[in-house]
Amino acid sequence: MKSAWRILFAVVIGVVSLTVTSMASVIFKPSAKAKFVPPSEEITNANAQQLFEKGQKAEEAGNLRGAIKAYSSIIRRYPKDALAPGAAYKRAQLLEQTHDFLKAADTYRLIVEKYPKFEHFDDAIEAQFRIGEMYLGGKKQKLLGIPLLSALDHAVDVFAAIVRTAPYGKYTARAQFDIGLAREKQGNDDAAIQAYEAVVDKFPNDPIAAEAQYQIGYIWLEAARTGTKDAAATKNAQRAFEDFLYRHGNSEKAAQAREDLRILEHKQTTNSFEVAKFYDKQKNYRAAVIYYNEVIRQQPGSPEGDHAKKRVDEIRAKIGDAALQPALIATGPTKSKHGSTASAKAQPEGPMPNLPPDAAPLPPPDADVSLPPPASLLPDTTTAPAVDASPRPGESAAPEPAASPEPSASPH
Repeated sequence: MKSAWRILFAVVIGVVSLTVTSMASVIFKPSAKAKFVPPSEEITNANAQQLFEKGQKAEEAGNLRGAIKAYSSIIRRYPKDALAPGAAYKRAQLLEQTHDFLKAADTYRLIVEKYPKFEHFDDAIEAQFRIGEMYLGGKKQKLLGIPLLSALDHAVDVFAAIVRTAPYGKYTARAQFDIGLAREKQGNDDAAIQAYEAVVDKFPNDPIAAEAQYQIGYIWLEAARTGTKDAAATKNAQRAFEDFLYRHGNSEKAAQAREDLRILEHKQTTNSFEVAKFYDKQKNYRAAVIYYNEVIRQQPGSPEGDHAKKRVDEIRAKIGDAALQPALIATGPTKSKHGSTASAKAQPEGPMPNLPPDAAPLPPPDADVSLPPPASLLPDTTTAPAVDASPRPGESAAPEPAASPEPSASPH
């Protein structure tokens, strides 16, 4: 009789064990081993509930570090528990209150990545943006009074996380633009231009795109102003400002963009005038006239234009128009030794003097047979309507992609 009871007891125990085991889950994923998920992680676990209540009590008592520790335990031990998103949000808020901003930003990012259906999802993105802008403004992490990393690098990391985890969010375009601002503040113009171009390409209809397009032109303008040896700087700046006026002609910065274009044109005129005087001094009059006429075309009626016109008239009176044309060895077609006909090739008039480092190259003979027309006869390429002047980008609280710089060009 006793043996019968023992057998019956064993059977009951086995049935109960199978029932408990069946409450757990087995998750299958493609090309991965089956993963056992305890039931404590599918619903609110008693231990997670106790930890959450412990965190709340510590928070109410002002023990923020103890509360952070309790909430962190939930995230680490029960990441799939129903209380985990709320614990992560509480942790991030407390870290921000205790000025541990980078860990707070990381926790907000974890919420965005792991809990997209959480009720405070948008708040987590906004909090990241807030922390990023704080570092963009100069906040520095310190240990014993010594800055560990550049605040601007921290800002870039935070903004990049927003762009990566919330590509279509409310703050994404602005975060991408702020990456450009941070790189520009660091003096990394190439990275700044790339960031601004990403704004223009990915968010062309966002208001911040106009700011980004202007900043592209402004970076190239500064490169041209500082005497860079990169001849593409001026052209890239002009192209960027022209694209800005074409796309954002009604922007408050349209007037400033036109003024910047005027500055660039004057710089080109000055360069051409200096090159013309150099060739004139070397008695290479044909080259000198080419550049004097470029000055006349670029800035008619200006002091430089008037001087250039006067000097061209003096050179023509002195040596004649024929001497200003490209010299040719032969005037007609010639035959090669194989009997084929070949055109006469223009030959240089003689050894050219050494140019100054920043002098523009002499145009090829077949491109300067006729002198360029005066600027007054050329069509006006500015199509944007005039608006009131706006402050310089340095005066704007948040400066802001169309024309891209040539691949080989660099602002430095």
